[in-house]
Amino acid sequence: MKATPLEMSLLFDFYGETLTEKQRELFDLYYNEDLSLSEIAEHAGITRQGVRDSIKRAEHALHEMEDKLGLVARYGDTERCAEELQHEVEQLHELNAAQLHSAKADEIVSRMTALLEQLRQEA
Repeated sequence: MKATPLEMSLLFDFYGETLTEKQRELFDLYYNEDLSLSEIAEHAGITRQGVRDSIKRAEHALHEMEDKLGLVARYGDTERCAEELQHEVEQLHELNAAQLHSAKADEIVSRMTALLEQLRQEA
């Protein structure tokens, strides 16, 4: 399955430093600056085919790193869990406000909210 530009940019954010300087430059121009292969070729002083080949090698290298390390997948899993947990915390807060009226539940909600914020800052 072909990765979307957003997925490729995320892989680049995580593993871009593993690419050569030239691959990083061409990849950035293509995915982040949205330049065409022809525009990049003119800018870099190489052929359009050379640009394409370099970008394809970079894509392959980024996918290989993800296959080995799985950092992007783990990041996505962490974000999904944090969103679900945030939803649960909000439900607990609403339940406490409407029915329980518990100071202890308020404390728990506050601690959970702080932990979620910490988790998101560290991600």
